[in-house]
Amino acid sequence: MHSSDAPHPLSAQPAPALDPFVRVRGAREHNLRGVDVDVPRDALTVFTGVSGSGKSSLAFGTIYAEAQRRYFESVAPYARRLIHQVGAPRVGEITGLPPAVSLEQRRATAGTRSSVGTVTMLSNSLRMLFSRAGRYPAGAERLDSDAFSPNTAAGACPDCHGLGRIHRTAEELLVPDPGLSVREGAIAAWPGAWQGKNLRDVLDALGYDVDRPWRELSAEDRRWILFTDEQPVVTVHPVREADRIQRPYQGTYMSAQRYVMRTFADSKSPTLRARAERFLTSVPCPACGGSRLRPEALAVTFAGRTVAELAGLPLTELARILEAGAAEAAGPEHGPGGAETVRVLTGDLLARIGTVTELGLGYLSLDRTAPTLSAGELQRLRLATQLRSGLFGVVYVLDEPSAGLHPADTEALLAVLDRLKEAGNTVFVVEHHLDVVRRADWLVDVGPAAGEHGGQILHCGPPAGLAEVAGSATARYLFDRAARPRRPPRTPAGHLTLSGVRRNNLHGLDAAFPLGVFTAVTGVSGSGKSTLVGRALAGTVAERLADGGDTGPVTRLVEVDQKPIGRTPRSNLATYTGLFDIVRRLFTAAPEARARGYKAGRFSFNVPGGRCETCQGEGFVSVELLFLPSTYSPCPDCAGARYNAQTLEVRHQGLNIAEVLALTVESAAEFFAGVPAAARSLRALQDIGLGYLRLGQPATELSGGEAQRIKLATELQRVRREHTLYLLDEPTTGLHPADVEVLMGQLHGLVDAGHSVVVVEHDMDVVAGADWVIDLGPGGGEAGGRIVAAGPPAEVARAAGSRTAPYLARRLADRPGAAAGPARPGGPPIG
Repeated sequence: MHSSDAPHPLSAQPAPALDPFVRVRGAREHNLRGVDVDVPRDALTVFTGVSGSGKSSLAFGTIYAEAQRRYFESVAPYARRLIHQVGAPRVGEITGLPPAVSLEQRRATAGTRSSVGTVTMLSNSLRMLFSRAGRYPAGAERLDSDAFSPNTAAGACPDCHGLGRIHRTAEELLVPDPGLSVREGAIAAWPGAWQGKNLRDVLDALGYDVDRPWRELSAEDRRWILFTDEQPVVTVHPVREADRIQRPYQGTYMSAQRYVMRTFADSKSPTLRARAERFLTSVPCPACGGSRLRPEALAVTFAGRTVAELAGLPLTELARILEAGAAEAAGPEHGPGGAETVRVLTGDLLARIGTVTELGLGYLSLDRTAPTLSAGELQRLRLATQLRSGLFGVVYVLDEPSAGLHPADTEALLAVLDRLKEAGNTVFVVEHHLDVVRRADWLVDVGPAAGEHGGQILHCGPPAGLAEVAGSATARYLFDRAARPRRPPRTPAGHLTLSGVRRNNLHGLDAAFPLGVFTAVTGVSGSGKSTLVGRALAGTVAERLADGGDTGPVTRLVEVDQKPIGRTPRSNLATYTGLFDIVRRLFTAAPEARARGYKAGRFSFNVPGGRCETCQGEGFVSVELLFLPSTYSPCPDCAGARYNAQTLEVRHQGLNIAEVLALTVESAAEFFAGVPAAARSLRALQDIGLGYLRLGQPATELSGGEAQRIKLATELQRVRREHTLYLLDEPTTGLHPADVEVLMGQLHGLVDAGHSVVVVEHDMDVVAGADWVIDLGPGGGEAGGRIVAAGPPAEVARAAGSRTAPYLARRLADRPGAAAGPARPGGPPIG
C-alpha cells in the first residue's frame, strides 16, 4: 500500500462518543444529602419540589456555581478580583458541564439610572438611531450617540445631572409650626442634640431674635435664616450651666436649606438621608422639563419625536412609531446612508422589542427605572436579552421565570424557552407552575418535604415517570385529576367603593370591593392590578382610617408585601418576628447569666459585649489574597458561632445561644414548647409552611415569597378582634402547589374569623376558590386599566373579552358545584 493511501493517524481512531448528560455526584450543598443525578443536555429540564426542598441548591447552588467556578479558573488572577464570585459548591464531581448563564429572581439593586432600556440594551440602539438617522435642525452639528444618554456627561442636563428631577425645599417644610421660636425648635429641619443647639447659638450671636415666634420675624430675616448661602463665622458665648463650664468658641452658621441639601446629597447614613428627605420636594427639572437631556439632544427628532419622548412610550407603541418612521424614511435628511441606515437600525430595534413584548412586557417603557420593576419582570427582560445574544452550547439556569405571569403570558414564555433549546442550548428551570412542568423534556423532583426532611432525588427522568412516585408532592398536583370540592359562597358584610381612580393607567376607574369575603384581583401583566390594590385601595383606606372616614366595619389595614424583612445578614427570622427578644430573655434568666450579671444585650451579636469581636458578630471574616479574589471563611475565633466564648458558656436546656439560632422552626417548636410566647410565634410559622427555615437564617437568604409569609405569620400570631383588611400582592409567587394550599388555608381562615382579604393573583386555583373576582384589562399598559369583569368566579369565567376567563373556566371545570358567590354591590355603598 502506498504511503499516500495510508489513513491519517488521527482518523484511524474512532471519535469518542460525547456523553449527552451533565452528571452530578455527591452534591451536599445546603440540605442536599450527597445526591447523584444525571440531567440531559440540549433539553428543557425542570427542577421541582416544595419550597425549601433543595431544588435551587441543586440547580443554582451546585450546577451553576460549579460552572461559574470553572469559568473563573480560566480568567487571569488579577481580573478575578474585579468580579463577584460564589464559593465552590460542596459536590464530589460534575462531568459534562458546559458554560452556564444564570437568570435568577433578583430584585434591582441599581439606582434610578438603571432602566428597562439599559437592562435590555435597547437604549443603545435607540441612541444610535438618533445619532445616525435623526432629523437635525438646520446647521446643527451631528451628535455622537453618547449625547443622547442622560447617563453621560455629553448628554446629561447640567442642571439636574441627568436625573430629570431636582429637590427643593420651602419655608412651610422647614418650619411646620410658625408659632414656635427658634429656641423652641421652630426650624424642624435642623439636626438634634448639640448640632442644633450650636446653630441656634450661632444665630443668636449673629444678632437674630431666637426667642420671638417665627411668624413675627421679618420676611427678610426668615429668608436669610432658612436660605442663605453665606456661612459666617462668629464667636459664641454659651449660656453658663450650673454643672458645666463652657468656654467661648468660633461657630459657623449654615442655613436650614444648606444643611438639608448637604445631608441628603452627602450623608452615608440612610436614617439621616431619610430625615432630610422629609423636608424636600421633588419637582421636574425646569431646564430640561424632566427629559434629563441637554437642549442639543432634544432638538433632534425621529418620526417627529425626541429621544426622551420615545423612551417614555410603552414598547408596543414605540414599535408602531418606529415602523412608521422607517416607512417614511428618505434620503439626505436622515444623514449618511439615508433610508438604508434607518432600515437597518429600526430593524434591529424592532427585533429586540419584539422579544420583550413576546414575554408579556410590552407595557413597559424604556425609561422605566429598574428599582420599580418586579423580580419577575427583571428576569424576563434579561431572558429577552439572552434570546437575542445568539449564544449556543451553554446551560441557561432560570429561577421561576413564570413568576408574576398571567396564564396567557406563560404560553409565550414556553415558546421562548423552546427557542433557547432549539438554538442549541440546555435549559434548566426551577419552577412550580404546572404548565411549565408539563412542557419539560426531563424532570428532577426534589423532596419529599422541606429543609432537613428534603434534599433527596425522588424522580429523575421524563415527566410521565413521576406518576409512579408515591412520596412526591408534585405528582399529586401534576397527575391527580380528582375534582376538588368548592366551598359555599360567603355573604359580604358591606362594600368598600373607590370612585374616579386616576393612577398610572387607571383613568377614572370605579371599583367596589365586598368586605368579609376573599377577593381576587386578576389581569395580564401591566393591566393595573397592583396600582388598584397596592396604591388606590390601600391609600384610600389608610387615609380614611387616619381621618376617621367611612370604611364600614374595617378598623385596621394590613399590607403584606414581598419586600425583604432586612437588607443585611444581621437581620434574620428571629429578629423580625420578635422571637429573638424572647430567646434572649430566657438566656438572661439562666443561672450562669444571672451569676455573671449578664443582661439581654449580652446575647445580641449586633453590639459589643457578647459578640465575637474578631468578626464583629458576622460569623465569618474576609480573607484577602494577593492577586486572587477575596474569600470568606468561618471566623477563626468563634468558628461561625458569632458570639465570644464566655457568652457561649451560658446554656438554656443544654443549648447555647448560637445552637438555638441554628435550630429550624420545626425543631425550635419542640424545644420551646413550654414557653407560650415563643410557641405561639413558632406555631404560626409552621402553620404557614416555614418549618424548614432556621431561626438565625439571614434575611438576605430569604426569597420574596418567604419574606411575605414571615410577615403574614407575624401578623397571624397576634390575636385580633377588630375587622382587618388584608392586602397581598401575588402571595403564591415562588410557592409549590402544596405550599399554596397551606397558605390559602390560612388566608381563608382569616376571612372565616371575620376579616377581609384582597389578593392580586395569577394562580387560577386561588382565583377559582375566591368569593369574588375583579378582572382588569383587557391588555397591559394603556390597553388595560379597565374592569373587564367583576363577580363570582363562575360569572367572570363566562365574561367576553376577558383574557382571564378561559383559564379560569378550565380550572373551575375541576371543581364541582358552581357557587353563586356573594351578593353584588347594592344599596348604599360604604365610603
